[in-house]
This record gives sequence, C-alpha cells and structure tokens, in this order.
Amino acid sequence: MGALVGLGVGVGLLLVWSAFFVPRTPRTDTRTAGRTDRLLARAGMRSVSPASFLALCLVSGVVAAVVVQAVSATAPVALAFGAMGGYLPVAVVSGRARRRQRELAEVWPEAVDHLTSAVRAGLSLPDALAALGTRGPEPLQPAFADFALDYQVTGRFGECLDRLKDRLADPVGDRVVEGLRVAREVGGGELGRLLRNLSGYLRDDLRTRSELEARQAWTVNGARLAVAAPWLVLLFMSFQSEVIRRYASPGGVVVLVVGAATCVLAYRLMMRIGRLPTERRILS
Repeated sequence: MGALVGLGVGVGLLLVWSAFFVPRTPRTDTRTAGRTDRLLARAGMRSVSPASFLALCLVSGVVAAVVVQAVSATAPVALAFGAMGGYLPVAVVSGRARRRQRELAEVWPEAVDHLTSAVRAGLSLPDALAALGTRGPEPLQPAFADFALDYQVTGRFGECLDRLKDRLADPVGDRVVEGLRVAREVGGGELGRLLRNLSGYLRDDLRTRSELEARQAWTVNGARLAVAAPWLVLLFMSFQSEVIRRYASPGGVVVLVVGAATCVLAYRLMMRIGRLPTERRILS
C-alpha cells in the first residue's frame, strides 16, 4: 500500500513539474516568417529551405559571373551579369508563385461547389473537406488529403484549418477557410447558402481579374522587353574583346552602374503603373 501511495505521489509531482518547467514549443506565426519563407510557400515549395534557396541564388550568380568573365575578360560586366544570375532563381520562383495563385483561383469555385454538394448530401463539414482530398480539383487534393489525415489523428478542427491555410498559402484559400471556420463555430442551417454565395462571388472575381490581366499583359511584356534589350546587346558585345574591354575603365563602370539603376527604376515604375490590386492573406 505504501509503495502504491509513493508511486501516485511521484506521478503527481512529475505532472506538476512538466506543467511548469518543461519548455513548450512556440506556435509558428507566419507574420514573423521571412520574405523568402513566404515566397517559397506561395510557390508551393515548402520542402525547400530558405538557406538552400539562398545558396542556389549564390551559386547561380557565381556561375553566371565566371562564364561571362571567361568570355569577356571584363570584371565589371561579369559582376553585372553575376547579379542577374543571382536574381534568376528569385524571378523563376516568383513566376511560379503567380502561376500557382492563378491556378488555385481558377479551381476554388469548383471546390466550393463540391463542398456544397457534400453538405447538402448530409456530410459533416470536416468530412466534406476531407472528401476534397480524393474528389476535389487536382491542384487542391494534396492539401486536403493532408487535412483529412490531420483531422483523423487530432480531431481538432480549428488547428487542422490553420495547417490547411499554411499549406495552401493562398489569399482565396484564406477567405474560404475563415468562412468555413465561422460557419462551423456559429452553426445553423445557413452553411449551404453561404457556400453558394461564396462560389458565385469567387467566379465573378475570377472573371473580372482575368479580363484585367489580359489587358495588362502588354504592359508587363513591354516592360520586360525594354529592360532585357540593352543587356542582351551587352552580352553579344562580350564576344568582341576590343569593344567590351572599354567597360573596364572608370567611365565604363559608371555607364554600367547608371544603366543598371535606370533599368531597375524604369522596370519597377512600369510594373507599378500597370499593377493590379493584389490580394493579401488574412489572419495568417
């Protein structure tokens, strides 16, 4: 009997100690995440660490600089193209993030329609979301399959929705998830109407944005062509050693620096003038 009492007291003291002295893992707040983390998340590349991505940028820049240096034998020109090579992975990932966001925006209305049909058929909201992992639009299936696994393991709907938002990293997905969270917490029989209204709103928004992006395309393409043209000419000039070595002089360096600054400023200005309002993630 004494051993049993001692065991109970020991277990109780261990629980008290673990409650007060065992460090807890802090909850990750996406607001404190770096710009690189957010970019990789929007591009659907969470498996790539920011350190690896920055290392790739560094290697790309060094390779570009070494190649141009070998061709032109002019250090300032090589450094300029090295900077472009270092930025190339960022441009590629940014383009992938934009394409992914457009792709998800196109399939969200269909996903909401699937939810509406499932709820109307009598499924609970978690089961309807889990069903999207197998019967939903293909770009969304992996995220909702992971949601189904999370909910099966934990049973905590709110935490599973938070993880779903992190996996999607999509402004439209944030609106859908938060709308479902409110519907789940408030309850009532208005879930079907909410989903139908949300589907109609998403389709109208997608139609309007697609028309604006089609009209904006000429501005974006013109800005890229205007920025790339002088550097393509400079790259072709690298094969003429007598001409390209003039950029190794102080005057040539000044021309390169001023030209690079002018291109960056003009590109940013043109992109800002033709930019559409971008959706921001909410409660993330």
